[in-house]
Amino acid sequence: MKILYLDLGMGAAGDMLTAALLELFPEGERAGVVEKLNGLGIPDVTYKAEPSVKCGITGTHMTVMVGDAEEDEHMHEHHHHHEHGHEHAHGGHTHVHNSMTGISHVVNDHTTLSEKVKKDVLAVYDLIAEAEGHVHGKPVTEIHFHEVGTMDAVADVSAVSLLIDMLSPDKIVVSPVNTGSGQVKCAHGIMPVPAPATAYLLNGIPSYDSGIKGELLTPTGAALIKHFADSFGSRPAMSMDRVGYGMGKKDFEAANCVRAILGESMDPETSDYTGTVVELAANLDDMTAEEIGFAFEKLLEAGAVDVWTEAAVMKKNRPGNVLKVLVREDKKDELVTAIFKYTSTIGIREAVMKRYTLKREIVEKDTAYGRVRVKKTSGYGVERSKFEYEDIAEIARKNGMSIAEARKAAAHS
Repeated sequence: MKILYLDLGMGAAGDMLTAALLELFPEGERAGVVEKLNGLGIPDVTYKAEPSVKCGITGTHMTVMVGDAEEDEHMHEHHHHHEHGHEHAHGGHTHVHNSMTGISHVVNDHTTLSEKVKKDVLAVYDLIAEAEGHVHGKPVTEIHFHEVGTMDAVADVSAVSLLIDMLSPDKIVVSPVNTGSGQVKCAHGIMPVPAPATAYLLNGIPSYDSGIKGELLTPTGAALIKHFADSFGSRPAMSMDRVGYGMGKKDFEAANCVRAILGESMDPETSDYTGTVVELAANLDDMTAEEIGFAFEKLLEAGAVDVWTEAAVMKKNRPGNVLKVLVREDKKDELVTAIFKYTSTIGIREAVMKRYTLKREIVEKDTAYGRVRVKKTSGYGVERSKFEYEDIAEIARKNGMSIAEARKAAAHS
């Protein structure tokens, strides 16, 4: 499974996300990708990718020109001072105040984006409009964008949406987001960081303030993350194929960049692997073997990854069992309910842990006794194969063999 991981330890803005994603393409293809961006048909917009170095790290800075003017790094969507250098006003230019209807017209009628990417772009703007409406106490239909509606911001959202579509990750995982701290100036006065619209968009997204003074996360960056992220957390177990650095303009004590990592999950067994599992444990001292066996069946049906018991000595020196259930985070609540329903326990303990598994696949082998399924596992430099027990047992039953004899016969036929 192909995973895109976005490391947002210095926040995110549209230009930084664009540059980081661009670096995930092979070096020889990047000029062609920029050329494709310049062919999108966004009115008066030109993209330019340039090398940039922050704290000794070499990456890419993406500049968007609207006409002959480069965006002024000191302003952005809501007239605040902007720390990353993009998504803002252009010195001396008159800014168009666009509604969602105006944005839709530009995206649908002017760009050459595919229908899928157009839907992504407009979905991101819907999130921004909702946030602005909440902040200003207006319905979405009455929201008029300021700088966020100008062509450079349309360019940011379109570029990120297109590059993600071209990279086609199976899953996008995003780190907790550093918002920055302090205050920013805007048309209405001085606002706290994160700005109100950004704070609204952060609902449900893990974020923090590392103490760096400045606005690290813009509303456009927050909306892009909110739309595209499948999950949030630390980097899952994955083999890294490519790493990209998208640079902002400002210099801080930490490298002002978005880091994008593209690679393969180390657990291809499932497409919703998160890198962690939850272990639920419950003490059982008054259930029969038949009752425990039935509970196993029901817990597996409810979505448990694995279920087992461990022998233990309970209160008053009575023998009993500790029930252990492995479950993915999104199934945890269902399994807690099932454990209480199908066992006699009155308490459940929870532990979150990392899980590493080998890649698994089933192939079939033709033998003198018919087709036999073979389970193959691989990863971490290990390769193994094993006949499926039920197929070998069937050969043994039909031919009066032991399991060992049936396994040997299948292997050599």
